[in-house]
Amino acid sequence: MSRDILRRGRLKCVKPPEVDAYTSSLEADRWLFKSDIMVDKAHVIMLTEQGVIKPEEGLAILKTLEEIERLNYEELVKGSFEDIHVAIESKVIEVLGESVGGKMHTARSRNDEVATCLRLTVRSQIVEILKELLNLLRVLHVRSLEELNTIMPGYTHTQHAQPVTLAHHLTAHFDALTRDFERLLDAYKRVNRSPLGACALATTGFPINRFRTAELLGFDGLVENSMDAVSSRDFILETLSSIAILATNLSRIAEELVLWSSSEFKFVELPDEYSSTSSIMPQKKNPDTMELTRAKAGRIYGNLMGALTMLKALPLTYNRDMQEVTPRLWDSIETVKYMLKIVSGVMEKAIFNREVMRKSALEGFSTATELADLLVRKRGLAFRTAHMIVGALVLEALKRGLKPDEINSRLLDEVSMKVYGKPLGLTDEEVKSALDPEKFVDVRRVIGGPSPSTVKKALEYREKTLKILEDEVKRLEDREAKVEKTLKNAIEIVRKMAMDRPRNDS
Repeated sequence: MSRDILRRGRLKCVKPPEVDAYTSSLEADRWLFKSDIMVDKAHVIMLTEQGVIKPEEGLAILKTLEEIERLNYEELVKGSFEDIHVAIESKVIEVLGESVGGKMHTARSRNDEVATCLRLTVRSQIVEILKELLNLLRVLHVRSLEELNTIMPGYTHTQHAQPVTLAHHLTAHFDALTRDFERLLDAYKRVNRSPLGACALATTGFPINRFRTAELLGFDGLVENSMDAVSSRDFILETLSSIAILATNLSRIAEELVLWSSSEFKFVELPDEYSSTSSIMPQKKNPDTMELTRAKAGRIYGNLMGALTMLKALPLTYNRDMQEVTPRLWDSIETVKYMLKIVSGVMEKAIFNREVMRKSALEGFSTATELADLLVRKRGLAFRTAHMIVGALVLEALKRGLKPDEINSRLLDEVSMKVYGKPLGLTDEEVKSALDPEKFVDVRRVIGGPSPSTVKKALEYREKTLKILEDEVKRLEDREAKVEKTLKNAIEIVRKMAMDRPRNDS
C-alpha cells in the first residue's frame, strides 16, 4: 500500500519532495494531535452506535487510536504526510489493515475533521489564556490594595494632569483586563460549536448522528449549515481579535513600566530577573522584557491582519488558503500566554518608589483643577472664568520659579486683578489646601474616583469579580476533563457491544 492513502485513485504520480514540503501543515498540526485523536474517537463511537460499522471494528479502531495517542509526535509523522489527519489514519490502516482501519473515515471529510479539531484546540487554549489572565488580575488586585494611599500624578498626553493614587491607576488596568477576560469568554461560546458531520460540504447519506458527536466532544451545539461548518473561520478571527486587544492592554502596562523605570521618572524599580544589562555599559539595567512585550503586541497584530487578509473574499466552501491561517493563530496564542506570564511576574515583584511619585505629583501643578473648582464653590465664578485665572496663575508661578506649595493667596489676587479685574480674597490655608495632592485625591469620592476610600470599596467589589472569574475558569476546566471521561465511558459501551455481538447474532 502506498504511504499516501489519498493519491491512489485520481492522482497516479508521487509528489516531489518540494511539493510535499510546500503543502505540509505537520509543524502547525502539533497543536491538533490531541484534538484529532478525540475527534476520531467520537466519530468511531458514533459510527458504531449508528450501526455504520460493526462493534468489533469500532473497538479495534478505538484501541489503535489509544495506542497512537501514546506515541511521540515525531514518531507518528515520520514519513511523507500532508497533515496530522492523514498521518493518524495511515497509522490506523497500517495496524489494522484497510478492511477495518479504512472504515474510520466513513461519513467524514478532512474538511469537517480539521474544523472540529481547530475548534477543540482553540477552546482549550482559550481556557489556558484565561488562567494566565486570571493570575495577572490577582496580582494587580493585591498590588492595588498595597498602594491605596500612594499619591502619583495622573497623565494626559504624558503631561501632568491631576493627582491620583497608584491603586486607582492599577485598578484601571485591572478593569481593562477584566473586559479582555469577558471577550475571550464570549468568544468561547461561538468557538464551542461542532462542525463534525458536515463532511466535505453537503453532509452524508450515512445515518450519522451529529448531536451525538457534539455531545461526546463537549460542544454546546452544532454549526448547523454544512457549508458554513466547513468554510467558516470567523471563530479564529474573533479569537485573534480578542487576543490582539488583550495584547494592546498588556503593551500599555509594559510601556508605563519602561517609562517609569527610567532615570527621568524613577517611579519603579523592576525586578532584576526580568531585566538585562549592557555588553559595554556596566551601569545599565534595561527593561528588556517590557520592551519585548510592546513588540510582541505588534507581532500579534500582524497575525490578525495576516489572517484577515488570507480569509478575505474566499468563496464557499473550503479553500486551502485556510491552512496558512492556523500557524498565525497558534503563534498568537503562545505569544500572549508568555506575555501574561512575564507581565504578571514583573508586576508582582516591582518596587514602586512612593515618595518619588508623591513628589512628582506635588511639583507638576496637577492640582490646578481643584483650585479652579474652589473658586467656583467659594466665589461663585463660572468655571471657564476660574479656569482662566488659575491658568494665568500657573504661568506666573512658572515664570517666577515657584512650586505649587509656594503659591499663596497674595499671588492669586495679584494675578486675578490682572486677568479678571478683582481680587478673590481666599486665605493662604484655602489656597494651599486646594493645591495639596492628598487633599485633591481625598475629595474625589465619586464612584470610580481616586480617593483611597472609594478605591478600597472598588477593590472589595473586584474581589467578588475575581471569585466569579475563578468560578468560570473552574467550570471550563471541569468541562474539558468531562470530555475525556465521556469518551472513556462511551468506549466501554462499544467494548460491551463488541462482546455481546456473538450472543446477539446467534
